[in-house]
Amino acid sequence: MEHDQSQPLAGIRVLELGNFIAAPTAGRLLADFGAEVIKVERPEVGDELRNWRLYEGTTSMLFRTINRNKKSITVDLRTEEGQETIAELAGQVDVVLENFRPGTLEKWNLGPERLSERNPELIFARISAFGQTGPRSRTPGFGAIAEALGGLRELTGEPGRAPVRVGISIGDTIAGLYAAYGVVMALYQARVRAQAAEQPLPLADRTIDVALNESVLSVMESLLPDLGAYGVSRERLGGRTQGIAPSNAYLCEGERSVVIAGNGDGIYQRLMAAIGRPDLAAREDLSSNALRWAAREELDAAITEWTSHRTVEDVVAVLDAVGVPCGPIYTAEDICADEQYLERGMVQRLPVSTGEKVIDDVAFPGVVPQIGAQPRRIRNLGPDLGEHTDEVLAGLLGRRPTPPGAPGQPKPGRAAAEAAR
Repeated sequence: MEHDQSQPLAGIRVLELGNFIAAPTAGRLLADFGAEVIKVERPEVGDELRNWRLYEGTTSMLFRTINRNKKSITVDLRTEEGQETIAELAGQVDVVLENFRPGTLEKWNLGPERLSERNPELIFARISAFGQTGPRSRTPGFGAIAEALGGLRELTGEPGRAPVRVGISIGDTIAGLYAAYGVVMALYQARVRAQAAEQPLPLADRTIDVALNESVLSVMESLLPDLGAYGVSRERLGGRTQGIAPSNAYLCEGERSVVIAGNGDGIYQRLMAAIGRPDLAAREDLSSNALRWAAREELDAAITEWTSHRTVEDVVAVLDAVGVPCGPIYTAEDICADEQYLERGMVQRLPVSTGEKVIDDVAFPGVVPQIGAQPRRIRNLGPDLGEHTDEVLAGLLGRRPTPPGAPGQPKPGRAAAEAAR
């Protein structure tokens, strides 16, 4: 297989055994930068994400997005034949990604010990609700549970009401980021040892153990030390962040809103001048962020009085002109039209199959981070179920293609839809 050497991870091959969001997010990040990611799905059914937010057809846009730049093969991990196939593939890849409940791969005789027999340098990224060890390790859980136990849910929403969740599966996504980061570190460490002619990494150092709840906790900033050092327990504050003022979302004309971050001392002075409140700018009891936090209700009321009589565009224009950080709260339509996103290739338009028809010119989020002078392009969207089974098994294992119509053969998807146009 030829590799595009402009891709940082060209030549790295990944076997993705995960479903839903966490492990597939890690796989997407690696695939975005050139790794060959082979996604293993259940025959006939596939990753359940194919049916999440499915408005029509057989494959959701969520699946197409999170599984872009990958290949899909169908293998039944519950059968001896499927387990042997995975073991053989383990000898041909650099990384295995998985997000099953701890013990599941071992039950299928596909744990790291067995797969390392086929490849003593194989790297494992294992994502689970609570990690591979500890009293909760065998307890099932999704990102929403991790967000609750990691401290995020307690801080999200309005005071005096039940906590709410962020509008996306943020816990799974954060875990996927850490898993991809761990894989790259392990690959680098392995390369350093190889250059020094040292022995391959031991299995423990080749295993990246990512827990959803720990991933969430890790981004909770000073939640724990604030409690230990000051006895301060963070609380839900709606659109505010504790100890920072004025910084909030403010309603404008037409029921649209803008976020204004006027909490820096100099920025605060410029903001008060822009909204016609020099009296608030001059007050000694508002001269520092800590003092302004104590007066946050008064300051938010003054800002809202000013924004509520102006459009979002007017508010942004005035505050941009005086160097006050602000921005409109975007919808998907706003993002698709934004010049900054478009200039940097963060909105990429491609034809996409629902599994039954092809829709032209659909917007997808671009590749992050930017590396090089030009935006990195999406090579292909999430594949049809089993689309690459014959290619992968023939190319890596030398197996003959499966006859058409045989059990486990992929159903006609993208190709059939395009042919029908």
